[in-house]
Amino acid sequence: MRKTKAKKRPLLPDPKFNDQLVTRFVNNLMLDGKKSISFKIFYDAMELVENKKGETEKGALEIWKDALTNVMPHVEVRSRRIGGANFQIPMPIRADRKISMAMKWLIKYSKLRNDKSMALKLATEIIAAAKEEGAAYKKKADTHKMAEANKAFSHFKF
Repeated sequence: MRKTKAKKRPLLPDPKFNDQLVTRFVNNLMLDGKKSISFKIFYDAMELVENKKGETEKGALEIWKDALTNVMPHVEVRSRRIGGANFQIPMPIRADRKISMAMKWLIKYSKLRNDKSMALKLATEIIAAAKEEGAAYKKKADTHKMAEANKAFSHFKF
């Protein structure tokens, strides 16, 4: 590699929960550089999660972190060309990629839901993911199933 690796910029923690993971999630949620709007969407979703949580003693932030952990994949398949054929090879995922994939899946499948506001869509997807349900959790299960099906090709690792 000729160029040096880019330095990771430190993320400032968010103002309400004082958590860097929340800022990272909000940065993924942001469209067109409108960070204040994405913070408002996230905080409204957290309030909705707090109201809908039922009789569990966990707070909204813990439920969101549980949902993120439940959606996080541990293996993925990568395409590799060997001898004229393409093989799907299961590979373990780095920790930071796991987190970013989980965040992107939560946001993507929240946007595809049929609710009124984005905050409500995000809240329902977070609650579903915390219960190991919903589209984002299904995506993780499908990814793991694909890796399990292609386990025979794991000796081709690069």
